[in-house]
Amino acid sequence: MASVRIAGPGREFLADDEPVDLFIDEGRIVDIAPTGALAPRGEVLDGEGAWVVPGLWDNHVHTVQWALESQRTPLGVAASAVEAARIMSRAMPLPDGRRVGSGFRDVLWPDAPSVELLDAVTGEVPTYLINADVHSTWLNSAALRREGFDAIDGVLREADAFEISRRLNAADPDHGDRAVVAAGSRAAARGVTGLVDFDMAWNADAWPRRVMAGFAAHRVEFAVYPFDLPRAISAGLRTGELRELADAPDAGRGLVHVGPLKIISDGSLGTRTAACSHAYPDDPENYGVLTVPPAELTELLTIATGAGLGAAVHAIGDRAVTAALDAFTVTGAVGTIEHAQLVRHADLARFARLGIIASVQPQHALDDRDVVGTHWASQTSIGYPLKALRDAGVGLRFGSDAPVAPLDPWLAIAAAVARTDDDREPWHPEEALGLDDALRASIRSETRPDEVADIVLCGEDPRSADGETLRRMPVVATLLGGRLTHRA
Repeated sequence: MASVRIAGPGREFLADDEPVDLFIDEGRIVDIAPTGALAPRGEVLDGEGAWVVPGLWDNHVHTVQWALESQRTPLGVAASAVEAARIMSRAMPLPDGRRVGSGFRDVLWPDAPSVELLDAVTGEVPTYLINADVHSTWLNSAALRREGFDAIDGVLREADAFEISRRLNAADPDHGDRAVVAAGSRAAARGVTGLVDFDMAWNADAWPRRVMAGFAAHRVEFAVYPFDLPRAISAGLRTGELRELADAPDAGRGLVHVGPLKIISDGSLGTRTAACSHAYPDDPENYGVLTVPPAELTELLTIATGAGLGAAVHAIGDRAVTAALDAFTVTGAVGTIEHAQLVRHADLARFARLGIIASVQPQHALDDRDVVGTHWASQTSIGYPLKALRDAGVGLRFGSDAPVAPLDPWLAIAAAVARTDDDREPWHPEEALGLDDALRASIRSETRPDEVADIVLCGEDPRSADGETLRRMPVVATLLGGRLTHRA
């Protein structure tokens, strides 16, 4: 790669910002030299003075659901239950005869979902509306009958909602695989070279199957859920190990690795089920819910640790974060706390002392800022901390939680740096990060010799970019192990 400027980690080893040439061999950076100082060899990609950062990771993705999102009716614009139902009444049924919409946010709606409201406009066509946070689904009577569920208001929450989502995602595996391949190309176009997949499925077979079919867009670490933990142990899965078939295509070799055991220990802010220290203002008896009791969480982490599996514990409310840290302490487990949207001040140091990584989604802070002002107004813990975690010595990893937020690491970086994505003042700017910290939370490598050649070529200098420029960052090219996966 000729004539590029290094903008991310690795530039500290250079004497100046003048263009350099990167020499790549067998998937790794083998040399960096001032442009023209060494004779070119092999294929040359001319960067024309553009800026290089290491390949970007999205550390929290629900891959199949995200891939299928483009085929479902978007509901993010619905400002009420009536409007959401009306949108679904006009939606085209999928080939299997179901209407499926996604992305509604009912937490600030002036009215409540009801099965009668949805039935009145959707009739006997099975109709499913998936909340943006996936912790609730709204079904009409035809869909409830089809799935064998019952709900007075038509709304299924937490485990029941997850089951509906799993069924919808698994309806046609071949179709889902094709959607994942197409989605991988979209991710590469935003500089993605790796993601952590939290799809609620047996991913140990799904990802090798996709690689065999030619998938080669990015690296993958896939999670296992408690319902598949015995199967994972029986199969000998261990976090970090390669999981591909011996006769996989050369382009796909080394892409798929076993990730952590994923445990959802509480609910969400949107459904007012995140487990918190203080009650929700509209319901003084509601402190959220620990969907996995502390004793069970400890048992799961003990089993996972003994089997060689790391852990990724979903904990949004401060009570859930504390319970998760307690379980990590007792078991000696390693891994991440996913989301960590409300954290007690005393728990910041515990994160760092235990070496637990905070896997967070900066865009959620901006999407939820209005909801937080209403439903977490009485909470005394830190909401959506970034700098507080960083200052305490906690390792950060950024993700999107796609499809909850778009799969685009530049949006996460921009949200962390600017703390706003509209014309309003930054939200809690004291929690903003600098560009270097935000970028480090989005990568797994550096631009220097002997590092993997996962590289993003940017059309703007990230170091001098404002929030808007970061959000729309032009990606000129993406390389995965030195192989082009995207070129504008």
